[in-house]
Parts: sequence; C-alpha cells; structure tokens
Amino acid sequence: MKMNHNQQLLHKLLTNINKVIIGKNETITLSLTALLARGHVLLEDIPGVGKTMLVRALAKSLNCSFSRIQFTPDLLPSDVTGVSIYHPQKHQFEYKQGPIVGDIILADEINRTSPKTQSALLEAMEENSVTVDGQTIVIDDPFFVMATQNPIEYEGTYPLPEAQIDRFLLKLTMGYPTEAEEIDMLDRTGGIHPIETLTAVIERQDVAKMQEEVNEVYIDPMVQEYIVKIVRMTREHPSIRLGVSPRGAIGLMRSAKAYAYIQGRDYCIPDDVIYLAPFVLKHRMILTQAAKYEKRSIDQIIEAILAQVEVPTRKGSD
Repeated sequence: MKMNHNQQLLHKLLTNINKVIIGKNETITLSLTALLARGHVLLEDIPGVGKTMLVRALAKSLNCSFSRIQFTPDLLPSDVTGVSIYHPQKHQFEYKQGPIVGDIILADEINRTSPKTQSALLEAMEENSVTVDGQTIVIDDPFFVMATQNPIEYEGTYPLPEAQIDRFLLKLTMGYPTEAEEIDMLDRTGGIHPIETLTAVIERQDVAKMQEEVNEVYIDPMVQEYIVKIVRMTREHPSIRLGVSPRGAIGLMRSAKAYAYIQGRDYCIPDDVIYLAPFVLKHRMILTQAAKYEKRSIDQIIEAILAQVEVPTRKGSD
C-alpha cells in the first residue's frame, strides 16, 4: 500500500512537470532518480532548451525552495556559501546564508567561475554543509543541485577537474524538441507561461521520506557483483586512461535503487544497472590519446563493456 501511494505521488509529480517541460520524460525521470538517491546532476546542453525551467518546475512541484546561482568569473566562494556579518548592537557575528543553503539549487554555467568558487559549491554537495568562519551550517534534506554547462563555448571557462566532476551522480542532456513538441510548446506559452500557474503536488517532507525508503530497496549480491565487474572493466580497458572510481560504483548502485523505486519495485534488477550505466559512468571516464585519435567514443566503450560482462540471471528479490 505504501509503495502504491508513493507511485501515485510520483505519477502526479511527473505529470505536473510535463505541463512545463514537453517531451523530456526521460530527463525528468532521471533527475528524480538523482534526487531520491541524494545525488546531484550535471546537465550539459546548449542554451535555451529548458534547463532552468526544468529545475524551477521541479522545485515548485515539490513545494521546495529554489535558488539560482549564476556563475561568473568574478563570483566569490562567499557569494555561494554566505558570509558572517558583524552586528554592533549585539556585539557578535551572525551568519547570513548564501543561495546554496536551500532545497533545489540551479548552479548555472558552473564552468564559467574560478576553481575556488567551484570548490565551494562542490564541497557543499559532498558534505551537505558549508563552513563559514569556522561555523558549520548543515543543509537539510531534500538538497538537490543541478549544475549546467555549455558544451559549445569554451573561451573563458574553467573546466571541472576529474575529482570534482566525479561528485555528480548523473550527467544528462536535454536536446532539441521534436517538431510536434516545439509546436505544442509555442501553443502552451502563447499566453501565461505554465510555470506561473504550477502548484505543488508533493510536500518536501514526502521527498525526505521517499529518500529514506529508497535506502531500503533490496539489491541482490549478484547485482552488486555485476556493478563491480562493470566498473573494474572501465579501469582495465586499453582505450580508457582514467576509469570509474569506487564512488562511481556506489553511485550506480544508489541510482539503481532509486530508479527501481520510481518504477514501483522494492528490488533492483540488472536492467536497472544496464539502463543507468551510461548516465552514471560516462563523465567519470577519460579516453586515451590513441582512442581520441581513432575517434572512439566513451558511449561505444560502455556499450562494449556491458556486452562483455555476464548479466546475472536470478532476480534480486521476489
């Protein structure tokens, strides 16, 4: 009964977001997967395809606070984390929170700011807290960051180092809508934009409860072994200079549990791992120079690895 109730809530949530974001059900579902797995998303795509609107629609549908941080070269770490301000009347410093302290955060064009400011954001993502002048401020669940970067403009950017990009659970793209979807989009936005009339369908405490229930989703040891074999093959592949870290293996397991939960199951199956592997692993792998010269893609290598690793045949749970 509990699972059925939550399925109804998740269905309402997907339907609600689809009022604003047309034809991107997979991206929405994967974003929810990251949210329920207590992870964060790196969304790499061209401008104008709805990245900001997706995060705003998600925040409004969840009745959560929404903050947008526009990353620029002159942005300081304190602009993200907040600052301590001295109050003469009280003779003490008081913390003024930054935009990172919230529920749903859009970190827009993260690769346009300095590595020091990037680190301030990524530390908060990793620790669920920020430290300002020796004071640690805990960020309560749900805490979900969706960072965006533009793949076609590299001038004046600071690409994320491998150790930092590894902290994103999933890397997604949105892409252009189809012709029919774009016509539908024009029709819907001809008057009042749908985002202005969007209302919450799930309370933030429901999200926190779902995150706890995702932890209880069963994953069979055979499926765990399957994940480890996939990850280890990325480290041994001759075309890969840097393979997937242990954090990536944990991320694939957490994502599989959250995705199974969204699908209405209390157990994982190998198909969950196969489907999610490209989204979880791709940004954690670096090709060798020889592979780049041969124009091999990481997608092709992941597909080849999945074809080589034997799939467990027994179900994770009844």
